[in-house]
Amino acid sequence: MTAPFTTLAAAVHQHGSPLWAYDASTIAKRVEQLKVFDTVRFAQKANPNLHVLRLMRAHGLVLDAVSLGEMERAFAAGASVDGDPAGVVLTCDALDRPTLERVVESKIEVNAGSIDMLRQLGERSPGHRVWIRINPGFGHGHSRKTNTGGENSKHGIWHEELDEALACIKTHGLHLVGVHMHIGSGVDYQHLEQVARSMIELIGRLGVDIEAFSIGGGLSTPYRSTDKPVDLQRYAQTWAVARKEIEAMLGHPVRMEIEPGRFLVAESGYLVAEVRAVKQVGRNTFVMIDAGFNDLMRPAMYGAYHGMTLLDANGQPVDRPRQPTVVAGPLCESGDVFTQDDQELTPQDLPQAQVGDLLVIHDAGAYGASMSSNYNSRPLLPEFLIENGALRMIRRRQTVQDLLALEAGF
Repeated sequence: MTAPFTTLAAAVHQHGSPLWAYDASTIAKRVEQLKVFDTVRFAQKANPNLHVLRLMRAHGLVLDAVSLGEMERAFAAGASVDGDPAGVVLTCDALDRPTLERVVESKIEVNAGSIDMLRQLGERSPGHRVWIRINPGFGHGHSRKTNTGGENSKHGIWHEELDEALACIKTHGLHLVGVHMHIGSGVDYQHLEQVARSMIELIGRLGVDIEAFSIGGGLSTPYRSTDKPVDLQRYAQTWAVARKEIEAMLGHPVRMEIEPGRFLVAESGYLVAEVRAVKQVGRNTFVMIDAGFNDLMRPAMYGAYHGMTLLDANGQPVDRPRQPTVVAGPLCESGDVFTQDDQELTPQDLPQAQVGDLLVIHDAGAYGASMSSNYNSRPLLPEFLIENGALRMIRRRQTVQDLLALEAGF
């Protein structure tokens, strides 16, 4: 996929750096790849910008929310709690009081990850439409921190407590829509077969009827050139076989949902920063940019790899001798490094950088802006959407005055 380097450089010249940009055409291609599934529910935590949510809805996707804030974003983007499938579903493991109030008021379907959730909702809203998220007792992930199944994971109702969950649903007259299972991110096809088999067995154990089941998300993204793209045909076929067994067991058609986030938006996104200093520290060459881990947390949090391209001020790839390069940010924090795994520095082979060059960090459309923070009192970055070659601002740059306004007058 060719990156729009000149467009990114023009954005920096006009709006300053650092900034985020997302290519709408890349998102459209990823959506098209998932048309083999009945229902594609975008996990908006990957990128919850309102304009991205509207774009997803325009492509026929429905939304998943994991918080009160994400519920309100979905509503603002035009999503409805109605429909089959529902335009937005709330997935979480605990309901704080304000969220419970809004859930009861809005009647949003709830994908419950704990029995206490079911109990609290049932007491307030008998007949509410619910899913149960099941922890099958095992998990998988590209990082320990993205593993969402097994006894070390907080997510889902433990598979041995399904009877108690069903009793709670019956006691409060809740309406069970379906079951959900998401056990981590990254695709291992042998493991996928285990997940599909577990889904069949758990639905069989329920002994009650359901309308749908969700296979969660976690579709892998090839961040490195050596990474293989997910085999969607094999992935879809595995679940098609499972659905046939489930439908035979229940005696009627069952809707199957998939819940991708990263797969849809990661490759669309770029973090563009300016080189502000270059220094030699022993054997390491450090290139200091004006973006920090408060902007892109993934390398510091997961040891995640992101490819990088060095551009001149006009947006042309730099043609200079290459060298191992440690790319770091300006934060007062030793971990503010973009080229590291979970153990040590992992320099990337980049052209020799100069102050004023632009550094493009690739595949940053998922869990980039959505995980940003104001650490070191740094304002959040602006976001732009590239559509048909044109750049459109979809979030302005936050200012220090915005930060101070929250603390003024007390």
